Amino acid sequence: MNVLPRRLSHLLLSTFALVGVGLLISAWVEKPAPAPPNVVLFFMDDMGYGDLSVTGALDYTTPNLDRMAAEGSRFSNFLVAQAVCSASRAALLTGCYPNRLGISGALGPNSPIGLNPNEETLADLLKERGYATGIFGKWHLGDRKQFLPLQQGFDEYYGVPYSHDMWPLHPAQAQAHYPPLNWIEGNEPKEEIKDLNDASKITSTVTEKALSFIRRHKNAPFFLYVPHPLPHVPLAVSDKFKGKTARGLFGDVLTELDWSVGQILGELKKQNLDKNTLVIFISDNGPWLNYGDHAGSSGGFREGKGTSFEGGHRVPCLVRWPGVVPAGRVCNKLLTTLDILPTVTKLCGARLPKNRIDGVDWIALLKGDNSVTPRDKFYYYYRKNSLEAVREGDWKLVLAHPGRTYEGFLPGQNGKPGPSTETHEFSAGLYDLRRDPGERYDVREQHPEIVAKLEKIAEEARADLGDDLQKRAGTNLREPGRITQ
Repeated sequence: MNVLPRRLSHLLLSTFALVGVGLLISAWVEKPAPAPPNVVLFFMDDMGYGDLSVTGALDYTTPNLDRMAAEGSRFSNFLVAQAVCSASRAALLTGCYPNRLGISGALGPNSPIGLNPNEETLADLLKERGYATGIFGKWHLGDRKQFLPLQQGFDEYYGVPYSHDMWPLHPAQAQAHYPPLNWIEGNEPKEEIKDLNDASKITSTVTEKALSFIRRHKNAPFFLYVPHPLPHVPLAVSDKFKGKTARGLFGDVLTELDWSVGQILGELKKQNLDKNTLVIFISDNGPWLNYGDHAGSSGGFREGKGTSFEGGHRVPCLVRWPGVVPAGRVCNKLLTTLDILPTVTKLCGARLPKNRIDGVDWIALLKGDNSVTPRDKFYYYYRKNSLEAVREGDWKLVLAHPGRTYEGFLPGQNGKPGPSTETHEFSAGLYDLRRDPGERYDVREQHPEIVAKLEKIAEEARADLGDDLQKRAGTNLREPGRITQ
């Protein structure tokens, strides 16, 4: 009488056993790895710390960048490796102090040197990982063919080879006899930028090329590098944005750049790429202050572009990746452009360069772990290889050095620069950047132990990279690329 129930119970037990085995097997089977993220890297030109609404801009707004900050994280203590065009870009793409690579200043047209193609750039490493790589905007790491982006890891390039003030029509550069400035596509010059009317199309052209790249590579991981040539002088803006702000031409230019960011973020959403795309927004250095109403704001930090003070080195940094990077966060941990390469390569499953780099991985901090401090030291180099300051945490020791200052000079107007000097003698000073981010109060006498500690860090920098101010040669320097044809 009890045969059927007994058989049924055996059947049920067997079924449960099979289900359990199936669950165990499925647990043992590796889940497919998540798709590597796309990467969009904006790199503005001469945009100061105070040039966004979220950092204090007045008389114009940057709603798309404000939204990016609200939907992602803002890093308020972010430094460029050197406060000038070519050097800053070399550091961003290689993770190295630019003086380690023999790159300094702003390379001019027909420069005999450029970024050595033997250096492995972020584009090289992501391309090896299977990424499509494109750059649209300003290159400025050598304008000879062997130095152009297609020889440095990029599949596509459309942009200008150097700063667009290096042309015959710039009021401050008219006697320099610069050659005509052309858009470059791939390795070949295309249409000439003849005047400010042509220059007014720069931002919209860069934006259109970036949008096309996203659409064409939406089904594969991509690295999109957008180094906008503006708001570097000479300022130019399209008719759509001209005269739209109370800040004048500079505000109009910033409004158009904000529009560009909004267009690219919008395209990511339209192509359903938004949740798997890491977007980083930074600038190459602080504002060129002697251009007055055509220059940006340092946000209250001391000095600007071309100096080793915070106004030259500290720039806006916004990072957005929905579901990965916390939204609405402001983080004040010390970070730099040197740290972009090791962080992005690790996130994307790519390897690090074979040669030594100076960047650190800040993925844990990026994802919201504020207990970690990935970077504690930084060397402020300028000119060819002059060590002008060192930093550990919030302590900064400025070393005695000659350098640029904008202070005490009346700034220019309407696109013409005011005077400045490159030979001001700065005295040594210790600054507590927690309480004195403007570097106004020298507290060396109150903290001799901090001075001694930072002087040891300066010695470490000199032994590694050298110091022209002390006529010291570094032991770990590499050669730039040099023209071979």
